[in-house]
Amino acid sequence: MRREVGGYGLVLLAAVLWATLGLFYKGLAASGLPLLTIVFFRAGVAAVTLFAVLLWQERSSLQLSGRDGLFFLAFGLFGVAAFYIVYIYAIEWAGMGVAAVLMYTAPVWVSLYSALFLGERLTPQRGGILALAFLGCVLVGRAYDPTGMRLNGPGILAGLGAGITYGAYTIFSKVAQRRHTAWATLAFGLGFGTLFLLPLQSPPVLLRALTTPTLLFWLVMLGLVPTLGGGLAFNLGLRRVPASSASVVATLEPVIAAALGWAVWGERMEWPQILGAALVLTAVALLQRNLPNT
Repeated sequence: MRREVGGYGLVLLAAVLWATLGLFYKGLAASGLPLLTIVFFRAGVAAVTLFAVLLWQERSSLQLSGRDGLFFLAFGLFGVAAFYIVYIYAIEWAGMGVAAVLMYTAPVWVSLYSALFLGERLTPQRGGILALAFLGCVLVGRAYDPTGMRLNGPGILAGLGAGITYGAYTIFSKVAQRRHTAWATLAFGLGFGTLFLLPLQSPPVLLRALTTPTLLFWLVMLGLVPTLGGGLAFNLGLRRVPASSASVVATLEPVIAAALGWAVWGERMEWPQILGAALVLTAVALLQRNLPNT
């Protein structure tokens, strides 16, 4: 019993750490750093740290075949670089709460991917859950207010893009861990993602970030606290509780993110958006509970 309680505590800690991403993103953006530079440092700091640890502790896990290299190229492009880019723009344009809710549609997209490409059967029950999530997204996106939806359209699209690419990240991670450890999988995904983000950087901006102590400190914290810290807490929690249960607890992240956005940045969601967020999170929880415990 104590082991399970500790496991759920670790998953909750992960949700809290991940929810702070928006605070890091918006704070660093307010300092004048381009959004693409922020996510480059997020991926780069985490990747360098992981590779350093694995080279010291588990060097054999870093061996890749040619086929693995192509796989991780796709992982880095779609599951890391694209995901990080659309999510930071969703936070910038739509706010922390809306972006986090739309990002958490990922299990919905994973279910659709599995039905379309992995041959999994889409049952009527699961179809109803997906419809519930779709209704929630409609409300979160303010479809009831054409003016508001038009003004917020790019943020909504970016948020849905975050859900789609995070779903791809989930699928890539699941497949990769059939042949690699969880930490090697994360290291290679982040490493290749960093390489894809590198050509989008401006050398003068990178130099400014590296030579400004305050900026460099917060960029390093971004890579270590929500990125690696959240991942470590979640993986440790998974050793003590079923993955399906842990995923349900992790859906507290959008709630915490919305609360942080309101407390720090004064962001607010209208009551239909709050209802929509509740529908999305309910659908995600139902979807996860319909998955086998692993």
